[in-house]
Amino acid sequence: MKYLLFTLSTIISLNAFAQSAEEKAFMEYATPGKEHQQLAREVGKWKLTINAYMAPGAAPIQSQGTCVSEQIMGGKFIRSKHSGDMMGMPFEGENTSGFDKATKKYFFTWIDNMGTGVMRGEGTYDEAKKMYNYVGTNSDPMTGKQQAIRETMQWINDDTQEMNLYMTHEGKEVKMLVIKFERIK
Repeated sequence: MKYLLFTLSTIISLNAFAQSAEEKAFMEYATPGKEHQQLAREVGKWKLTINAYMAPGAAPIQSQGTCVSEQIMGGKFIRSKHSGDMMGMPFEGENTSGFDKATKKYFFTWIDNMGTGVMRGEGTYDEAKKMYNYVGTNSDPMTGKQQAIRETMQWINDDTQEMNLYMTHEGKEVKMLVIKFERIK
C-alpha cells in the first residue's frame, strides 16, 4: 500500500511539474522580449521616398508615400499601413512584422493593392550593421509560382531607415525597390 501511495504521489508530482514547465514555456513564448522592443522603434509616422526598378540597369521610377506603424496585440507585432502613388496609380499596402520566440527569427508578411498574393520572409537582425536581413517568397504572376526574395531594412539613424528589396528572376537576383523612411515628427 505504501508503495502504491508513493507511486501515485510521484506520478502526480511529475505531472504537476510537467504542466508547470509547459505553462512556463507558453507564458515565456507569449511575453514580448527585447526583440519586440527593438521592433517598437518602428512605431510612428514616416515619409517614404520610393525608387522602383522595372528592369535591370533602367533608371528607377520615383514616387512618394507615407507609412503609419503601430504596435498591435500587446506589443507582439508591428502593423504598418502604407499609402501613396505608384506609377500614377493610388497605392496601399500593409506589413505585419514580429519576432517568433520559438524559431528565434524575425518575420514579415506584406500585402498590397497591386496584386492578390502575399510576400513573406524571415531572418535575423545584425546589431553591428543595424540591419534586418530577410529571405522569403513572393508570387510571380508570370509563372504562377513562388519566387525567391531578399529584403534588408537598415537603420541609418533613429529617424531614418532604408529598405532594399531584391527578387530572383531567371536565376539572377535583381533590385526591385529602394525605400527611404524618414520619421515625421
